[in-house]
Amino acid sequence: MTDPHVSAGLQGESGRNLPPLRLHVPEPPARPGESADFTHFDIPAADAAPRPDETAQPATMRDMAYGLVRVLDEDGAAVGQWNPNLPPETLLRMLRAMALTRAFDARMFRAQRQGKTSFYMKSTGEEAVSIGAALALHRDDMCFPSYRQQGILIARDWPIIDMMNQIYSNKGDRLKGRQLPIMYSAREAGFFSISGNLTTQYPQAVGWAMASAARGDTRIAATWCGEGSTAEGDFHSACTFASVYRAPVIMNIVNNQWAISSFSGFAGAEATTFAARAVGYGIAGLRVDGNDVLAVYAATRWAADRARANAGPTLIEHFTYRVEGHSTSDDPTAYRSAEESSLWPLGDPIARLKQHCIGLGIWDEDRHAAMDKELAETVRDAAREAEKNGILGHGLHHPMESMFEDVFEEMPWHLKEQQQQMLDEWKAAGL
Repeated sequence: MTDPHVSAGLQGESGRNLPPLRLHVPEPPARPGESADFTHFDIPAADAAPRPDETAQPATMRDMAYGLVRVLDEDGAAVGQWNPNLPPETLLRMLRAMALTRAFDARMFRAQRQGKTSFYMKSTGEEAVSIGAALALHRDDMCFPSYRQQGILIARDWPIIDMMNQIYSNKGDRLKGRQLPIMYSAREAGFFSISGNLTTQYPQAVGWAMASAARGDTRIAATWCGEGSTAEGDFHSACTFASVYRAPVIMNIVNNQWAISSFSGFAGAEATTFAARAVGYGIAGLRVDGNDVLAVYAATRWAADRARANAGPTLIEHFTYRVEGHSTSDDPTAYRSAEESSLWPLGDPIARLKQHCIGLGIWDEDRHAAMDKELAETVRDAAREAEKNGILGHGLHHPMESMFEDVFEEMPWHLKEQQQQMLDEWKAAGL
């Protein structure tokens, strides 16, 4: 027999005095026309973060997901346990690669505005995330990037003219115009095909790493996504498999504060850090100053050594800032304060490394200016060569029949029929 008091409660009679339920809708700290304020960020000293042993149990390093690994201090000096103590030639190689990435971005952005291509995405302010990681990994480690990691290819000395051919979808494009501009693919550079679908690269990277381990190989995988993409199911599936099988993989979250029109709070930034996603999965988690290329290098090398020691995966949050729009299709002035980028407390990654190199006596302002000029000319000359292969608006750059090719090793009969039907209709139309 049902208790009448319980029945009344189930019908809501006893809840009349409770406040109504309500949802929390995140709001960014500043909107257009308002003053940006980053004083609520807790930026620890550059030498504050301890450096655990690479094989430490994730449970013993939980606090690393809530701190911030930094190497370069406010004066440009490399300090603390995470200082990788890199030789001068490596530091200058880092500086050049970041500067080349920025020069490449600037040229391709202008090309899009000139109507030479349909789309582009810059990585201004985030160059350290790609360059630091690429130089910390082995050349044959497999990278599964998102769409703002062009710096990986540049750091691995991939020809920028090949990247431009892909952006222009011209006759020199090895992908034959089948990919959206900036969605590169370079197997020889350990650079997996970029996908426009968010976070598909995460389970792919984990699966590749598991296969490498199953074969007894020594190569590891690394993957990147934006902070908003951690809301995708693929992210969580990948974390589950990586944790259960201790896959030799590095999972990078690039927290640049903004998606195309919404700030990181909609992905959970108000509640906790993105590195804290690792805690629930029993994965080692690091939170890193993403504008400090030495910190990115050190954290990636630590995670790579951990993977190679069969100690499991690492999730790294790169705390950085997207200076430019999300893409050439975006106008950030419509949703964020115009002064934000200049007030970002962790500065500019290129300027910070330049300051460090000058402090060491291995660099100076004149050489930096000369390098910037040289790189701008290099990118300009490459663009002119790439444009000889065609640009947007010059018509088709590849034979029509090629759209049926490169899917199967041997084209099946029904596709051959469809291909011939298309060619017949194309000819009948006088095209």
